Amino acid sequence: MIDRPLKLGFAFCGSFCTHDAALTVLSNLAQSGKYTITPIFSYNTASINTRFGRAADLIEKAEALCGNKAILTIKDAEPLGPIDPLDVLVICPCTGNTLAKLACAITDTPVCMAAKAHLRGDRPLVIALATNDALSANLRNIGTLLQRKHIYFVPMRQDNPVKKPHSLIVDFSLVPDAIEAALEDRQLRPLFL
Repeated sequence: MIDRPLKLGFAFCGSFCTHDAALTVLSNLAQSGKYTITPIFSYNTASINTRFGRAADLIEKAEALCGNKAILTIKDAEPLGPIDPLDVLVICPCTGNTLAKLACAITDTPVCMAAKAHLRGDRPLVIALATNDALSANLRNIGTLLQRKHIYFVPMRQDNPVKKPHSLIVDFSLVPDAIEAALEDRQLRPLFL
């Protein structure tokens, strides 16, 4: 039994319309007292302002909730492997772009490098998917990652089967349960709600 708060990495990718929901999850995790949390941002999330908010504001909110500076570069994400390992890493939200990169072992963003470095130590990676092409171009990447050791998904559902028939979005309320399950080497089920 570990007698300290677990070290959690909380990585944001560019599903901009879900950032408020991800911040709520982050706030709840921080308030639980179970974790010391390091926020991590993809390049796009750290630099693109959208109708959903300014990038700098998102980083500031995440840092305030975590009490730690955000990781914004590949160089700063790499030590999360052997030098400063996390107990668990969650990518919330994880875009289809990042999902595809993880499936193909591409590490060209801070989030992908954090995942690669983290998985090097056989520690759990939790994916909270939010993408409009999950049931089309990215379906094979979901299948690929479901077969890999130490990678777990937060249960998800179709958010609008009529207007967005290929889209899946995570049930954000299940992120904490998915993290706990992953720490027990278990996929939270049902996977598709």
